[in-house]
Amino acid sequence: MSHQLIDRSPDLKRLRDEGYEVEIRSQHLLVHGIPYLNATGTARRGTLVSDLTMAGDVTARPGSHAAHFIGEHPCRKDGTQISQIKHGTGNNPLAPDIMVNHSFSNKPANGYANYYEKMTTYIAIISAPAQSVDPSLTAKTFKLIESSESDSVFKYLDTSSSRAGIGAMSAKFKGLKIAIIGLGGTGSYTLDLVAKTEVAEIHLYDKDKLLQHNAFRSPAAPSQEELFTQPPKVAHYYHLYSKMRRGIVPHETFVDESNVHELADIDYVFICVDKGSVKRPIIATLQAAGIPFIDVGMGVHAVGDKLWATLRVTTSSKKKTDHVLTRISLSDDDDDKYSQNIQIADLNCLNAALAVLKWKKLCSFYLDEENEHNSTYTTSINLFTSEDRS
Repeated sequence: MSHQLIDRSPDLKRLRDEGYEVEIRSQHLLVHGIPYLNATGTARRGTLVSDLTMAGDVTARPGSHAAHFIGEHPCRKDGTQISQIKHGTGNNPLAPDIMVNHSFSNKPANGYANYYEKMTTYIAIISAPAQSVDPSLTAKTFKLIESSESDSVFKYLDTSSSRAGIGAMSAKFKGLKIAIIGLGGTGSYTLDLVAKTEVAEIHLYDKDKLLQHNAFRSPAAPSQEELFTQPPKVAHYYHLYSKMRRGIVPHETFVDESNVHELADIDYVFICVDKGSVKRPIIATLQAAGIPFIDVGMGVHAVGDKLWATLRVTTSSKKKTDHVLTRISLSDDDDDKYSQNIQIADLNCLNAALAVLKWKKLCSFYLDEENEHNSTYTTSINLFTSEDRS
């Protein structure tokens, strides 16, 4: 992906063609071999780092004027640090494989037009003292840099994490296997959120077809032509999200006693089905195997001409399991308005978001000071609850 991105982006290609050591790694642009002087006046080489702003599969105008540096702080000939660009000093992991030592700030009045302008401006400032001592020192080394992006699950760079500087935290999801059981409204929104993390595999379990009412309680907007074919939900979502990433594994089947053993090597499971009788063997198997799972539930009721709803997220983790059967109904409640397919995409979306937030807490992406294993939200009184703490 690194070389393809460079070839498609005129600014990156110009950097490489002029001999700069350009690398794309963990959604960042790195230019290696930048000559500079340290505090003792010794010539060294460091690496200039920038986040990447993308438009599809090519670079766009840089969204940030700031840059980072791997090495000692560049100095003038007298040993003082170059204050023109100085912003901050300290080790900062931008990604698991990128630890920077300094941050720089040099903001032109109109910003940078492209990455060629941004990187060469910083390089000129950093290298000027070293080149005044030894004119042969140059960042244009023409050294070949191999790509390190071949193992990414994404088909284009995750520049959202790199722009936010949270690449190291986002990497906590890397390699995980996830299962989503049920691709109704909440399950499909859960997929939408999980698909944008670096998990290795997302296994989808559902035997139902994608019908017209599903379009109003799910992410994206299927066309009439797509709905006419009534595709299996797992096939529809496989094709939708495979445009963005690899590792979507469709299973056109319900999960029951005959195949629940397939979840044995899954790291986290989202249970997004409403029938308690379906959940019973799944919960029993996951708890026996010690596999963490998150079960979602929703109750919607009519009061006059209005609805009120309660959303529930119940977690079973390695730290706590004894509350599960007191929170999750294993009966099939046909009186619940939700079972009548009321189209409430906002509730589905919020229920999925709360479930994914909890999963990210389990993965130590978000700080979790409550360690709640059951939470609810009630629309009518705008109330969140946190219970069953571990």
